[in-house]
Amino acid sequence: MTSILEPAHSGGTTRSRAAQDASGGSRRHLRVAVIGSGFSGLGMAVRMLQQGIDDFLVFERADEVGGTWRDNSYPGAACDVMSHLYSFSFARNPGWKSTFGKQQELYDYLRDTADRFGVRPYIRFGHELLAARWDDAGRRWHIETSRGDYTAQVLVSGTGYLSEPSVPDIPGLGDFQGTVFHSSRWRHDHDLTGRDVAVIGTGASAIQFVPEIQPVVGRLDLYQRTPPWIGPKNDKATTAVQSWLLHRVPGYQNFRRNFNMWGREVLAFVMKRPAVALKMQKMASDHLKKSVPDEELRRRLTPDYVMACKRLLFSNTWYPAIQQPNVDLVTDPIDHVRAHSIVTADGTERQVDTIVLGTGFKAVDRPVAARITGRDGRVLRDVWRARGMAAHRGTTVAGFPNLFLLLGPNTTLGHSSQVVMIEAQIGYVLDALKLMTKRRLASVEVRQEAQDAWNERLQARLEGTVWNAGNCRSWYLDEHGRNPSIWPTYTWRFRRQTRRFDLSEYRLATTVGAGLPALSDA
Repeated sequence: MTSILEPAHSGGTTRSRAAQDASGGSRRHLRVAVIGSGFSGLGMAVRMLQQGIDDFLVFERADEVGGTWRDNSYPGAACDVMSHLYSFSFARNPGWKSTFGKQQELYDYLRDTADRFGVRPYIRFGHELLAARWDDAGRRWHIETSRGDYTAQVLVSGTGYLSEPSVPDIPGLGDFQGTVFHSSRWRHDHDLTGRDVAVIGTGASAIQFVPEIQPVVGRLDLYQRTPPWIGPKNDKATTAVQSWLLHRVPGYQNFRRNFNMWGREVLAFVMKRPAVALKMQKMASDHLKKSVPDEELRRRLTPDYVMACKRLLFSNTWYPAIQQPNVDLVTDPIDHVRAHSIVTADGTERQVDTIVLGTGFKAVDRPVAARITGRDGRVLRDVWRARGMAAHRGTTVAGFPNLFLLLGPNTTLGHSSQVVMIEAQIGYVLDALKLMTKRRLASVEVRQEAQDAWNERLQARLEGTVWNAGNCRSWYLDEHGRNPSIWPTYTWRFRRQTRRFDLSEYRLATTVGAGLPALSDA
């Protein structure tokens, strides 16, 4: 069996830079260290440069920027948020080809952003974070990477929540003699033409790549645990007139972005109320009925939960693809995998030579948390396992001074663009850096009581929403049924509540002369 998690192919244009950077970085001290160069890390770097902050480095384990849009290069990969909104407000692109950006286009956009804003000299490619440990006496982070060690006053994690593939614990999977890989580590060197392929999972990735591979494979067994609600995708090519307006009329692109952003806030209102969401569910139900005439198949494809308690999906090609003669929808649970087959609970054995895992990511068990050790030797993963994954304003964590999480707990959106949340958090971090300089602060650490109060209010808002519906299990929820993922209300509220870094919520450490840091509350 080939490795399930082989790195996805990415551009090689920066390998020489990565090798060059590795030679001279050991023990360099930074004001800010950023982990990851996807939307979060790249946006943080651009905005720091715009604010005159240049004493920072971005550590990226791969050999190019891009994060999710670098790694998820599977056939058909695309966004389901309008491109004008799923992009930086400070790095607009008038050249989007259609309503929703495709993987290559989004990947190119992020690489172009890195070039356009001069970020590349600050990125250390091939530098995977191995460990980050807080030094309370020195008020700094000790950072160990795969290519050298550094220290930094501030650590910003931009690793996101859809970066580490989730591989299901299926008996025998490790003994499979064919080829198996996760959709986010697509094997472009493995030709699927004429092969017997099994796809496990029917989530956001699968509904995009299955219609792409269905016409070329010999047979496709689609293993569905829970059917998703799917609405039609209104994706249209950018017309010549629209292109002219975007390139020539000042403010037009900003208007399109804001119109879409505020329009999507209506969805937040709908999703907070299951009874209202049921009415919106008719759109997806009608799409299913129109697309699948066979009554029995339609029954197997109909979810038993309120739409939007899981991620909303959109596709015009999914239902036509899975009704083709070479596709078999399997709804019986997988019992085990053999060397050349998959056996379901009813005893049926299906021969297969390739397994593609469309099984999502470790969204509520973030691997980076195991590599971050805060005050008193507390590991972030252990803290979260004991108390539940939580942060203050989705960004800071008690016991972890000078640590900022972009797309931290409860910043996931079910209705709008994650870039809106990222930009709000970046502004919050920038205000913190500004205040630390102004007040000569060595460190800031959110008070436990402030963090607890924030999360009590947040979890109270989640009660009764569609995201916490009792009959629905989604990746939004942890093993205890708690929701550490979703932001349960409007994005304008999050933007307002992260507009200012309130020092009264934090324990502060100041350096007096040449002495040791002195702790105080604001």
